[in-house]
Amino acid sequence: KNYQIPEDATNMVLYVETAESTNNFYLDEAIGAVGGTSILGAGESKPFHLGDVNADGVINGIDLALARQGVSGAFSGNAARLAADVDQSGSADGTDLQLIQDYLLGKITAFSKSSAGSDETNPTAYMEQVKNMMTEYAPAGITEEKTGVSYGTLKKYQYYSTTRERNVNVNVLLPADYNENETYPVLYALHGYWETEDSLAAMSSARTMLGNLNANGEAEKMIVVFPYIYTSKTKEACDGLNLENSLNYDNFINDLTNDLMPYIEKNFSVKTGRENTAITGFSMGARESLFIGLTRSDLFGYVGAACPAPGLTPGTDLSMHPGQLQENQLKPAYQMPNLIMITGGGKDGTVGSQPSVYHNILSANGIEHLWHSVSDGGHDSSSVQPHFYNYLRGIFQSKK
Repeated sequence: KNYQIPEDATNMVLYVETAESTNNFYLDEAIGAVGGTSILGAGESKPFHLGDVNADGVINGIDLALARQGVSGAFSGNAARLAADVDQSGSADGTDLQLIQDYLLGKITAFSKSSAGSDETNPTAYMEQVKNMMTEYAPAGITEEKTGVSYGTLKKYQYYSTTRERNVNVNVLLPADYNENETYPVLYALHGYWETEDSLAAMSSARTMLGNLNANGEAEKMIVVFPYIYTSKTKEACDGLNLENSLNYDNFINDLTNDLMPYIEKNFSVKTGRENTAITGFSMGARESLFIGLTRSDLFGYVGAACPAPGLTPGTDLSMHPGQLQENQLKPAYQMPNLIMITGGGKDGTVGSQPSVYHNILSANGIEHLWHSVSDGGHDSSSVQPHFYNYLRGIFQSKK
């Protein structure tokens, strides 16, 4: 179809709309030319079928051979890996190879989602298990590098935010032995007021802590994402402690779900689904992690908060927060998360008793969660590191 573009047109934007679906998708290429020009398109798309590893439209011995090769560490790409994961457990393994073989032998006629890939975790039992292993403080030395232990790589990237209409920094912590042919669960960790994507990575000492926990077999290998959460089209940074700036932090939910999560899932080898996705934060980031984790509990199976700031519910603090949610709305909007953990410091002079306020509201609403009090914890690493120590050990354990 031809369109007339005005001679003085500037900053043109191409919008692509679908008739029904609201799913995210990627546009590989858009071509514009003078009316009447013949443009050779991408051709017919190939349908995706579980088991059809080489995407030739049939499932045969070649697919089984390619799946075996891929499980050994040589998938040709993400599409091949996803096709080989016939039980949709999040990773291609020996179980998938057996299922493909059974299909070729006629023992089964279709692939079904395994119990390993289903959302059948009992949050009550899960949180009880986590509660039993929680400690008030992180053990001495857990954030120190040790000889013989491999630690992950923390690197800064940029993604385009349609919510902010510009490129945005994000830090991504990859496991020490990160392999693109394996998949990993993802934790999103949100910084506090005035801070940046570098702040919480440093305060939590997540790189060394997680490396030591992995070495001890106490935590799952995971990807940790540290985003810059101040979200505004007109301002790149917070410039005041007021409601206007607070609302820009609240806007991060749109950037996260529409821009950052699709970027992470496209560019890194991640397990998807709420069972494989967690969120936590510190201070303002903890307020946002509670808000996002509860209102989008269809996306997040684990919700944490260290020293959460006021404003999630109505309050009379310095900014006179109207509240993102009314108190009776402080509950999961969809499925119950497997884990909700709130940490408060007994000597926090910044948010004071606000973490316990959220704890009490959740209790009044009948929402199961874990309350973690650090007796002499302040509004700093003395509360954040104990939170991370417990939370990192508690998430992504539902498949065990």
